[in-house]
Amino acid sequence: MAGLQWRIAVVVVVLAAAAFLLYPSVGPVPTFWEEHLPHNPIRLGLDLQGGLHLVLKVQGKEAVKTKVDQAMSEAGDLMKEAKIGYTDIYRTSDISFAAVLRNPAQAVLFDTKVLERLGDFKKEPSAATEKGYEVRLKLLPKVMEEIEKQAVVQAVDTIRNRVDQLGVAEPDVIVHGEDEIVVQLPGLKEDVEEAKRVIKQTARLEFKLVVSSGPDAEAAEKKGIGADEEILYHKEASRQTGATIQTPYLLKKLVLMTGEVVTDARIRPDQLGGMVISLTLNRRGARIFDRITSEHVGQRLAIVLDKTVQSAPVIRTRIPDGMAQIEGNFTAQEAKELATVLKSGSLPAPVKVINELMVGPSLGMDSIRLGRNAVILGMLLVAVCMAVYYKWSGVVADVALFLNLVLILAVMALMRATLTLPGLAGVALTIGMAIDANVLVFERIREEVRKGKSPAAALDLGYSRAFWTIFDSNLTTILAALPLIQFGTGPIKGFGVTLCIGLIISMFTALFVTRVIFDYAFQNLRISRISV
Repeated sequence: MAGLQWRIAVVVVVLAAAAFLLYPSVGPVPTFWEEHLPHNPIRLGLDLQGGLHLVLKVQGKEAVKTKVDQAMSEAGDLMKEAKIGYTDIYRTSDISFAAVLRNPAQAVLFDTKVLERLGDFKKEPSAATEKGYEVRLKLLPKVMEEIEKQAVVQAVDTIRNRVDQLGVAEPDVIVHGEDEIVVQLPGLKEDVEEAKRVIKQTARLEFKLVVSSGPDAEAAEKKGIGADEEILYHKEASRQTGATIQTPYLLKKLVLMTGEVVTDARIRPDQLGGMVISLTLNRRGARIFDRITSEHVGQRLAIVLDKTVQSAPVIRTRIPDGMAQIEGNFTAQEAKELATVLKSGSLPAPVKVINELMVGPSLGMDSIRLGRNAVILGMLLVAVCMAVYYKWSGVVADVALFLNLVLILAVMALMRATLTLPGLAGVALTIGMAIDANVLVFERIREEVRKGKSPAAALDLGYSRAFWTIFDSNLTTILAALPLIQFGTGPIKGFGVTLCIGLIISMFTALFVTRVIFDYAFQNLRISRISV
């Protein structure tokens, strides 16, 4: 009797905990509960409550090109420090560049003072040219692969930060394949277009030197620009007509600094009633910006965001404090969105949307209704069959089956797991496997009764002999489901999580809870036979 009491206590505690965890999903949470106790409702996936689904492809090659640009800038600084004379530094491909030395005898000094500091590059065969002695450097293949992989990882972190600032509950941002990112925002019903803009905006901030602008840039474009130059445009809406005015800028392709050094971005009004964005740079960015502004006093520095010139102020003096400013005649909403993406970090490489899907809430409600009906119908059919075939023992199994469903939902709320439509399929499958465990126990008990064993002895032998068969079948299914959780995404992962939770709980309800009910009936209700 003492052993039965503690087992009953375990069942009562588990049911009380399940009720505690499930209440926030079905009823209003009191203020004191919300302030002091866990109150996480069951999370619904994108397919059950609607929302935004995006698949993005990271353009890792652009991150590699940026790495080469930064190396070219650093090589120029190192040669100046080492007093190595050079006439030019230019890109020779997406993964290589060349420095033209005035004196070939300084090639050895270049190796010790520059090449050793650029550890990610290797020296290619060099030769004398009309310009001078050309030293060629190429990015190491393993470094290039690492940059492309890291670009995906950084893009995931950046997009997740942006989504968090949008205030979307329980977003899902995961890597898919080698260079794709899946973004799911369940429950997103308002400001969908704003969310799309913030997520898809590359926010690739670059600082480049201006060669010329306006008519001079147009003339240069017609004559032909150099290989190390490019034409980008500043876009501005006319205050009189509202039409977009495009001003061309001839820029040096060399990227002097990128947005990865930005630690904070804030908006504030300017003197003309518009909005500007003040940037705070990290220590490395402050050092780079200090060098840029000290070396190019009197020149114009273009602030380029996503291949569009936002502003191109004249560098009037050295700026050593790591503060910069973007002026672009922004509206308050435009400035807010831009500050959000800059604060959360610019993407290390551009991303391309290859799949976009908006799941409406009505479709989600239909999925919930159909999934719920499928689970309820499955449970009713199983319950009726068990009650008809095994009589009162079947009713005991039905009680365990109902508890199985309750405990699955409670554990999902505790783990903050997401319930998806495939997850509901996992629940339905678990119901079948849970009742299968009871069938194995009851058939074992029936065999022992036929051998002439007493009801109590048959019950004990039936549970003990069926245990390892049930344990083995559930364990093998869980092991098969683990790869779905580890490597699956979205619906596949949801199915695997629900299935594993359900199988573990089904062993508790089928082997522990039903045994407690039977033992209580034998000891307290004084039954003399068992119906199986």
